[in-house]
Amino acid sequence: MLTRRLLIAAAAPAALAARANAASDSFQSFLAGLRAEARRAGIAPATLDSALTGLAPNQKVIERDRRQPEFTMTWAQYRALLVTDQRIEAGRAAYRQHRALFGAVDNRYGVSPGVIAGIWGLESSFGTKTGDFRVVEALATLAWEGRRASFFRGELIAALRILDAGDVTPGRMTGSYAGAMGQPQFMPSSYLRYAVDFEGNGRRDIWTSVPDVLGSIANYLARSGWRAGECWGQPAIVPAGFDEYRAGRDNRLPLSEWTRLGVRPLGGRLAAPPNAQAAVLLPDGTGGEAFLAYGNFAAIRRYNPSDLYAIAIGLLGDQVVT
Repeated sequence: MLTRRLLIAAAAPAALAARANAASDSFQSFLAGLRAEARRAGIAPATLDSALTGLAPNQKVIERDRRQPEFTMTWAQYRALLVTDQRIEAGRAAYRQHRALFGAVDNRYGVSPGVIAGIWGLESSFGTKTGDFRVVEALATLAWEGRRASFFRGELIAALRILDAGDVTPGRMTGSYAGAMGQPQFMPSSYLRYAVDFEGNGRRDIWTSVPDVLGSIANYLARSGWRAGECWGQPAIVPAGFDEYRAGRDNRLPLSEWTRLGVRPLGGRLAAPPNAQAAVLLPDGTGGEAFLAYGNFAAIRRYNPSDLYAIAIGLLGDQVVT
């Protein structure tokens, strides 16, 4: 005689199979709609066949997306994690190896080697950690199941445009679980806007071509407002009793005014003229480190809209390119 427990146990695999079949049907329906949209956008059927045939949701992508950390680090924790002696030494070795290339990129785009090296270092540890998720699969998973389906669907169409242009094959288009690609960790839409063929071989290769990687980072910054010959900012000292409400990237004053208020550069030398506009940043409040942020700080934030990220980029780059 079948007991209730046995009936439930027998029904469980069938229920799981039904859910799996429903998910598969839902994903295939999503892909059919995507194909139609991509065809209307002018993407070739052969490209779509190559990229989408046999595609299935990636459970690891879903798990990573659902487990995103909901905490914020202090600046001291962030700096200790990212601006390490090991990363600085690796950056110096990479800069020595590619010094002439950095100079050529600077000559073309007017973006200093330090900030390029800083972004290269934080985004992929100078090309050594780029992510091994297949971008089309990851983006399709997130566009079908994720919290920001519309955003990822747009990025997926952009990825298909890249494949259609022939710059990379689906198998070589790898990156993070969220679709950030190659050594600069460009989203596909950023690739379409900013990636360049600095090597001159007819392809924009941000996965294996260091010239294309450095040139693409520089182009991104140049088109984000980077001003040649100017720095991002510098460490500073604020006087005792400094009004914390004066700090923040939106409160910009001439350096001469900050000097009058007692703000001094760490090391004693200002990195910009007295009439330059600057903001004072106190990422951990008045008891922590202080920084003067100049105009180019905003260009770094367009790469990643985080003050901590932009400060870390500046500090890492300054120590790599000495």
